[in-house]
Amino acid sequence: MINKLIMYLKLFSANSYEKAHIYAKYLGVKFGNNIRITHYPRWGSEPYLITIGDNVTITRGVAFVNHDGGCSLFRDELPGLNVFGKITIGNNVFIGINSTIMPNVKIGNNVVIAAGSIVTKNIPDNSVVGGIPARKIKSLTDYKSGLLKKSVQLENCDKATRRNRIEALFGRQ
Repeated sequence: MINKLIMYLKLFSANSYEKAHIYAKYLGVKFGNNIRITHYPRWGSEPYLITIGDNVTITRGVAFVNHDGGCSLFRDELPGLNVFGKITIGNNVFIGINSTIMPNVKIGNNVVIAAGSIVTKNIPDNSVVGGIPARKIKSLTDYKSGLLKKSVQLENCDKATRRNRIEALFGRQ
């Protein structure tokens, strides 16, 4: 009861990025450092089976599924039947919008998961994956090369300057 009260007090004073992190910690998700959560993910029914490394971004609509709900079909015959699985996210990982991470999945270090992906198998280090089910699209090195070709460098500028530069680039002044 006291832990719940403390969580609510922390949530009251937190900004929107901090709220999702505070709530997840309360549920038992294990976090490394520098975690960015852009909206409340769906942490699954056993969030304490989720471990997240350092420098991870979790975007809007991400779901972590750490159980097999299909077991419910057999509950009359096997009332205690449950299947659970850990989810482990490495360091330097970006999980795109509306992606789903399934049970018993380990995501390596330096990984990008494309938006809308369903991750059903382990992902090796230095990979970019996407699709349903998620498959390797390219190496992280190839992804970086592609980004550099189409990137716009906007360092150390305020919001107004940033907007003006982007609009000028796309012909809207």
